[in-house]
Amino acid sequence: MFRGQDALHDSREQALKRFRLLHNTASLRAGWLEKRLRFQEELLPLVEARMAGTAGGDTAPRARAVIATAFACLDAASMTWVDNDGEGELMDLYDECLAAVRG
Repeated sequence: MFRGQDALHDSREQALKRFRLLHNTASLRAGWLEKRLRFQEELLPLVEARMAGTAGGDTAPRARAVIATAFACLDAASMTWVDNDGEGELMDLYDECLAAVRG
């Protein structure tokens, strides 16, 4: 889902500069969060469809939790990546964040 994050930038330095700008500018961050919330709602029917037939009854709350968790892990990974001055791979950090949530 998030592999496109890397493809949006010509270089690691450009990506780091853009992520810093996004994370450190309140108005940009607010706009990004609003856009992401809309995207999460658009993803909801797709995730619900994949969860259909699984135990637990209504899929909406569980699907929302899965989507929100995925995006929260992306936030944690990207903030860590920025704090570490772009060291390491963003997707490796994302995987670490998901592993932490899974316990």
